[in-house]
Amino acid sequence: MVITIDGPSGVGKTVVAWRVATVLGFDLLDTGAMYRAIGLAALRRQSNLDDPKELLYVARHAHISFDWTQRPPVLILGGEVVEKMLRTPECSDAASKVAVVEDVRKLLVDQQRAIARERGDVVSEGRDQGSVVFPEALLKIFLKADLDIRVDRRLSQLRRAGVTLDRVTLRRQMAERDKRDEEREVAPLKPTPDARIVDSTHLTEDHVVDTIVRAARERLPITSHPTSEPH
Repeated sequence: MVITIDGPSGVGKTVVAWRVATVLGFDLLDTGAMYRAIGLAALRRQSNLDDPKELLYVARHAHISFDWTQRPPVLILGGEVVEKMLRTPECSDAASKVAVVEDVRKLLVDQQRAIARERGDVVSEGRDQGSVVFPEALLKIFLKADLDIRVDRRLSQLRRAGVTLDRVTLRRQMAERDKRDEEREVAPLKPTPDARIVDSTHLTEDHVVDTIVRAARERLPITSHPTSEPH
């Protein structure tokens, strides 16, 4: 059973999806981390990020997996835990360029569907989960927020990770990524007609999580026992 949570960069999808998955007893599938991992691999190889063939080569030779024993699951790239390296602005920018390559997307979509089949009940977050990867998902959420709010949230996240970046630069990078994500020909970022749109601009994280959990319990035949969130 799949719940999808889509939305732009910095909207808080990963944290919200993890909390929702925890409450419902589902696994979290962080698909954005998969694109970031390809971006990281490309940066390490000093690949041309504007060359689709080169990025496809990187994607085909990148060995991506998740350690499902960790809560939340952590991404492993070529046997190395790279979770902390995936959230830098450089990696975000590289991931956005990777994401416009149609053949790379097809490759990762196949992997994401295989993971969902293997894991069973998942909350899958990203940018095209409800529209492309899991169009038959019984609950689709599109999470959005004003750009300036998203910039502030991402700045706080980066500071907690020890990364320093000025607000003007980050806002420009996020606006550029929004534009690429929304205007790309393959799987553009947009809500599906059957998605529930949640605007978190003026909502607390707790409110967003509660809204999605209530919607899940109303619409899905959830039989698993809900779990308490980790402290």
